[in-house]
Order: sequence, then structure tokens, then C-alpha cells
Amino acid sequence: MKFLLIMHTNPLVWDALTEAERNEVMTGHGAFMETVEASGEMISTAALAEPSASAVVRVRDGVPAVTDGPYLEAKEYVGGYYLVECENRERALELAALIPDAGVEGLGIEVRPVLFAAAAGG
Repeated sequence: MKFLLIMHTNPLVWDALTEAERNEVMTGHGAFMETVEASGEMISTAALAEPSASAVVRVRDGVPAVTDGPYLEAKEYVGGYYLVECENRERALELAALIPDAGVEGLGIEVRPVLFAAAAGG
């Protein structure tokens, strides 16, 4: 089964961490990736830019309209994800608990089953 492990980021929480705590989280991602790659469960991962770098495209009456920034103002936003393939939901939850962000007060990892996925060029 495929699962998307979604890292939600809150700049207020992140900025309140000490530099050592932020470094520990970032270093922890390297260790997590090594673990999941070694187990063969890693499919892909990505870290995303903050919402101020995004754009929203809406098509109305066949005409695209582009606006800068996020769709909604929110304290939290998606900061990145891991796409994994593992035996079951319980294993996906175990993997999510290994992501260092899960141990930071005010942050969490959303675990969502993937219903459909297609490979590029496939």
C-alpha cells in the first residue's frame, strides 16, 4: 500500500526552536531517509518552498487567472512529504513517528493512503 506522509509546517513553531533543535530535526531527516531507503519502502520525497513562493491557477470560462501566494491564509502549510510503500497503515504510522517533525510540539505528520498514482512517462 502507498501512503503519503505529509509534513505540516508552522513558521511560528519552527522559529521558536533553538538553532540546535532545528539542526537536530534537519539531521533527523537524513537518518529517516536512510532507514526508509534501506527497508525499500521509500518511493520519493520533496521539500516545498513556503507559500509566499506559490501561485494559484483558476480557470473560469476557459480563461486562466493566476494569483500569487497560497489559496488560504493559514498558520500551517505543507512543507514537504514522503511517499512510501509499505505493508499496511500500521507500518505507515510507525514510519511517520520516525520523522523528526513528529517529535516537535505543535507539528505533526499526516498519514494519508494513496488511492491512485501514476509514474511519469507511464
